[in-house]
Amino acid sequence: MIQDALVAIRNHLGMEVAYFSEFHAGRTIFRRVDAPGLEHLIKVGDSHSLDDVYCNHILAGRLPELIPDTSQVRLAREMPITAAVPIGSHISIPIRLLDGTPFGMFCCLSPRAIPSLNERDLATMRVFAGLATKQVNTGLQQRQKAQRTYDRIAAVIAAQDYDIVFQPIFDLRSSTVTSCEALCRFKATPYRSPDKWFQDALDADLGLELEVAVLRTTLATLPELPALISLSINASPELVISGRLADLIPVEHAERIILEITEHAAVSNYTALHAQLRPLKRLGVRVAVDDAGAGYSGLQHIVQLGPDIIKMDMSLTRAVDTDPARRALASAMVFYAREMGSCIVAEGIETASELSALRLLGADRGQGYLLGKPGSMAALQAAVIAV
Repeated sequence: MIQDALVAIRNHLGMEVAYFSEFHAGRTIFRRVDAPGLEHLIKVGDSHSLDDVYCNHILAGRLPELIPDTSQVRLAREMPITAAVPIGSHISIPIRLLDGTPFGMFCCLSPRAIPSLNERDLATMRVFAGLATKQVNTGLQQRQKAQRTYDRIAAVIAAQDYDIVFQPIFDLRSSTVTSCEALCRFKATPYRSPDKWFQDALDADLGLELEVAVLRTTLATLPELPALISLSINASPELVISGRLADLIPVEHAERIILEITEHAAVSNYTALHAQLRPLKRLGVRVAVDDAGAGYSGLQHIVQLGPDIIKMDMSLTRAVDTDPARRALASAMVFYAREMGSCIVAEGIETASELSALRLLGADRGQGYLLGKPGSMAALQAAVIAV
């Protein structure tokens, strides 16, 4: 937007050079430039000491914002830069931050004097400079917000400021606990759901770092897990493709690990994903599609991934006992799983009638608040013993 504003105002005023600069460490640095044919004189990244240019004098009121003819203004005429550039006419508006601090300048200049430049031109220049000011302040606020997010996520990773809880997964035929899903709960207040924390981490380019930290903490609990119980862990396709997951999986426990491929965006490269999954599968790691039937976990994704386990999303499980459409889709998914030799886990079971309907449809396993809420390792161990 600032570049477009420079082009527009330069053409409007009939001047040769327009630029937007930022003050930094006693210098003015050109961040945006429009100077067709004069790139050898001024370009993005060039800088001058503030002592050598008009900026400080304009801010202090020693030079006016509008100078139609620099030869008629003594201070401008006597400054070496006026002859060196040369500058025959000059019009410049300070860019200020919300607190009034000078940030830089929005300027036009010409090697020629332009006596026709007037207060109306200055007013027009102020309109365009206002757009640049708004852009600067908005961008600065966004960068500050991004930095706060980065710092918050980095602090969580460094302090491991989260808990791992475990939700049991039951065999629907024998009613025994066969596995559990590890879920992350962040300790910071006010409470924010895990998906918001992971989204913030992605926005701060710390998504993989947070995933790795949480998985490292999760996998360290394997020795405490009851011997016959498998552990489902969540990993994004990006983490799998990165190759970093292989270093986290303890080989001695690989056969007890179920890798749930979470989906917040479409898988960009199935070839790369399979290349990283193959050595994990050889160790005994099983692969599950999470949230099947919702978001990006559609039929094409399931076919491409060829999972050992298909986790039916709660959007299909909910009201499966009363909604014919959901029941038909759930039945089709169960049939598909049988044909492919996969196991169906129905997520989000909350009522006894939903559980009964899923058993009749032939779902293999179930997970949900009706069967068991996420809890501590001790609570999981107690649930396994109780069953």
